[in-house]
Amino acid sequence: MNKKIWDLYAPIYERAMRADKKVYQYMYDRISQIIADKEVLEIATGPGLLAKHVADAAKKMIATDYSDGMIAEAKKGVYPKNLIFEVADATALPYKDDSFDVVLIANALHVMPNPEKALSEIDRVLKSDGILIAPNFVAHKGTFISRVWSKILQIAGISFEHQWSATGYQDFLKQNGWEILHSREMQARPIAIVYVECVRDALRR
Repeated sequence: MNKKIWDLYAPIYERAMRADKKVYQYMYDRISQIIADKEVLEIATGPGLLAKHVADAAKKMIATDYSDGMIAEAKKGVYPKNLIFEVADATALPYKDDSFDVVLIANALHVMPNPEKALSEIDRVLKSDGILIAPNFVAHKGTFISRVWSKILQIAGISFEHQWSATGYQDFLKQNGWEILHSREMQARPIAIVYVECVRDALRR
């Protein structure tokens, strides 16, 4: 991933998320219930919009991003005191084993050349009974609008390394040792999102 591109994209990323308020509101409400009084790590927080909406429910939340520019945007404005923003690489997290009750990674695995490595790091820092919440864009070429949007992002230098269908994405998680407890596909603009909650697959450990 080109870090400089994400630094440049940071100021407009939050506006793009706000366009799908209803879709994200569902996630805000559900995630807030799951993380209540828990230690939470968010990976690829972007401008911090998701973190700022749910952190109040958590005991403590650390929200990270690979991009310095995204974290600079995230630190702007008012946000809960229990929320900390930090720069961190999803494939080499600077946290101890078994540190978090919940790990959240939204709309990021598809842009990573090696998402398996990120999932391995999540497995390491997540407590044994922890929950992974991993909503992600899917069906990138499912509609005319999504195909156009994908092309625009590609021209801007942001490429989708993996273009999963909703089923394909869930299969990818299962193949990497995660059992899906809950999933819901939602039609966002311009690309669909599948919301997924997982625990480790005990049979694969």
